[in-house]
Amino acid sequence: MSDYTITLPEALYERVRRLAEQTARPIEEVIRTRLEQSLDEHSLDLPVDEQAELRALMALSDEALWTIAREQMATDTQRTMQALMDKNTFGTLTATEHEDLTHLVAVGQQLTLRKAEAMRLLMNRGHKINPDMLKPTS
Repeated sequence: MSDYTITLPEALYERVRRLAEQTARPIEEVIRTRLEQSLDEHSLDLPVDEQAELRALMALSDEALWTIAREQMATDTQRTMQALMDKNTFGTLTATEHEDLTHLVAVGQQLTLRKAEAMRLLMNRGHKINPDMLKPTS
C-alpha cells in the first residue's frame, strides 16, 4: 500500500471524523473506503437514486449493515413472484401480471444489490462472512 499525505479543509475533516466516529472505524479507513467507492466504475452503470442509496450505506454502523445483509424478501412476495414466474414460463401472463412480475424482479434485484454492498462494506471493515452468518435472526 502506498502512503500519500493530503491536506483537508477543516469542515471536510470534521465530516470524516464524525462519520468515523458514527461507524466506529479509523479515519484513514473511512477516507480510503470513500475514495475507493467514488472511483468504482461499476456503480456508474446504476441509476442515480440507486448510486445514492449504495453510497448512503457507507455511513451505517456494522450492526445496521448486518441487518441489511440478512434481509430477505417477504415470504408472500416471494410466493407471488414465483407464481407469476410459473405463469410466465407457460406463457399465460396477462399484461398486468407481466408489469407486476417486472416490478417484483426489479425489487428483488435492488434487494440483492443492497445486500451485496452491505457485505462488501462489512468485509472492507474486517468482518468475515459465511452463509451461516447471513441467516435471518429471529
